[in-house]
Amino acid sequence: MSTIWSFPTRIVFGAGQAARAGAEARLAGMSRVLLVTDSAVAGLGLTEPVHQSLSAAGLEVAVFSAVTPNPTEADVAAGAEAYAAHRADGMVAVGGGSPLDCAKLIAVRAKTARPWEELDDSIDGGVHIPRDVPPVIALPTTSGTGSEVGRSGVLTVKSTGRKTVIFAPQLLPRCAILDPELTRKMPAKITAATGFDALTHCVEAYLAQGDHPMADAIAIAGVDLVAKHLEAAVANGDDLEARGGMMKAAMMGAVAFQKGLGACHSLAHPLSSELGMHHGLANALCLPAVLRFTEQAALERVLHVSLLLGGEAEEGGGARAIRAFADRLGLPKGLAAEGVKPDVLGRLADKAFEDACHRSSPRPCSRADLLALYQASM
Repeated sequence: MSTIWSFPTRIVFGAGQAARAGAEARLAGMSRVLLVTDSAVAGLGLTEPVHQSLSAAGLEVAVFSAVTPNPTEADVAAGAEAYAAHRADGMVAVGGGSPLDCAKLIAVRAKTARPWEELDDSIDGGVHIPRDVPPVIALPTTSGTGSEVGRSGVLTVKSTGRKTVIFAPQLLPRCAILDPELTRKMPAKITAATGFDALTHCVEAYLAQGDHPMADAIAIAGVDLVAKHLEAAVANGDDLEARGGMMKAAMMGAVAFQKGLGACHSLAHPLSSELGMHHGLANALCLPAVLRFTEQAALERVLHVSLLLGGEAEEGGGARAIRAFADRLGLPKGLAAEGVKPDVLGRLADKAFEDACHRSSPRPCSRADLLALYQASM
């Protein structure tokens, strides 16, 4: 059974729907496809049904699998070369947030050589991205980033060493195919970490500054889905109902965070770009401290989140509920458990303060605040 939604991306949901990739690529006007993935996803055989579907639809397919866990300028440049060499006219991306983001950024590179620093969303660089970027179809194999319905891509820029968001509506994939079967092989630890990324997107979008009732409603419904399904997905990877629920939550988080994110993402980005930590895990380790910090500026909403996660509607309840949820999932108890040393926190705080995500935090953040949040997350 499949379902098709439009919001505004065309979204195909259902077990086995990866087999529709060829038809959807044809619908998007593709004839020569660059299949973008990473070596881990390819090694698990997750690209095979997609490749078969594309070939069966009569499309010429080349594969680019040299995407690293936190995409860099070099990854995108190599992908752009592969796209040009194949004379491709569109991309199908299969994987977690990294291949999906990389495909969207290759699409940008196919139309402009403008430096990434000038395309940075923090300076409204999206105005320089051409309207006619090539189409992308996205098939996520994790349930975290929601990149399959997002209008942005993230890469580490060489000149700054900083994770940089490239944002423009034309980066929205033409179609997202959410097939829970593609997430069955995701290990329990990665399921938990990517699920926490989806949770953090929903929570930070709900708490972010600004008036966006549609984003708020989607975000809080996403928190509810995570609360209902993530533990089951971690406990039993073959539970397709739980896997599907988490794919929906990840998608909803990415739709909601058009409203904004918060300090947790500013803390998480340097942990990935500087130390190589998994982005979802970085969010999980920092979110309790951020909720405690945010409480005084958005108490009612923090307590709403706490109640959905089984916590108390009292001071500190949100932070405790997040920590207890992470414990039930078997995640580490702090940054120190992942090998982060106190002597790097100052450098990380500098990078976190440069990151634009904290600007939509309901409580303004100084560099000293961000350092204190790292210390509280140890």
